[in-house]
Amino acid sequence: MLAQMITAAGVLALLTVVPGPDMAVVTRRAVAAGRADGLRTVAGIAVGLLVWGALTVAGLAAVLAASAEAYTVVKLLGAGYLLFLGGQALWQSRRRAAAAGGPSGPAAPVSGSAWRTGLVSNLLNPKIAVFYTGLLPTLAPEGLPPAAAMGLLVLVHTVLTLGWLGGYVHLLSRARSVFERPRVRRALDRVTGVTLIGFGAKVATSAR
Repeated sequence: MLAQMITAAGVLALLTVVPGPDMAVVTRRAVAAGRADGLRTVAGIAVGLLVWGALTVAGLAAVLAASAEAYTVVKLLGAGYLLFLGGQALWQSRRRAAAAGGPSGPAAPVSGSAWRTGLVSNLLNPKIAVFYTGLLPTLAPEGLPPAAAMGLLVLVHTVLTLGWLGGYVHLLSRARSVFERPRVRRALDRVTGVTLIGFGAKVATSAR
């Protein structure tokens, strides 16, 4: 069972480090509002994973993964939320420039709860339901009841996500003096805004 867990942890680690909407959301909050805000966003994402895990163990995530209609609803809600966050980043970049009449405008605050932003963006990602109901069972170690095995894998995935994104926030915070330069902030607002919009469009047009 130990060998199976090591293999499962390796697969989950690879999936965790692949850039996606979660990383884009964390980047936006950490750069705009600092380390604490970034870590709160990571915490919201982790809670979202635990909620998906609980739904998976209860069998509800399988219903979502199997229902084309339910999947489409969640997919479009998630895409809309990412598009909203991306548009917000672009709008704040424009406000920052307009407020000073040029590229040296003051930093615009990021609205909304960081924790809620992480949680909602994660819960509205139907790919996690498909991932948890499709891939996780193939990684489940033998010798444990199915529910316990799935719960253990979800916990491992959550811990890996906390470690990876938490470390990423720490790196961003170390370079915050650079990110606080007005021109750099404007550029980052635009890059993260376009990235979030791109992920939103990808989610909206993706198949299961």
